Amino acid sequence: MRVIRKEKGLSQEALAEELGLHRTYVGALERGERNPSLKVVSRLAVSLGVSTDYLLCSKEQH
Repeated sequence: MRVIRKEKGLSQEALAEELGLHRTYVGALERGERNPSLKVVSRLAVSLGVSTDYLLCSKEQH
């Protein structure tokens, strides 16, 4: 998620604002410290321009 966000030129703060989330929550998601709901995963996918499947598969599969 972090790589895609950076490729899009978005800061954690900008992505969080777009999603209506707190920046610290976005950071925790990127570090794997929080588990997002399917609703949040869906919103992240739309904002980042990727599929939900892409976000849900493990790093080793990319």
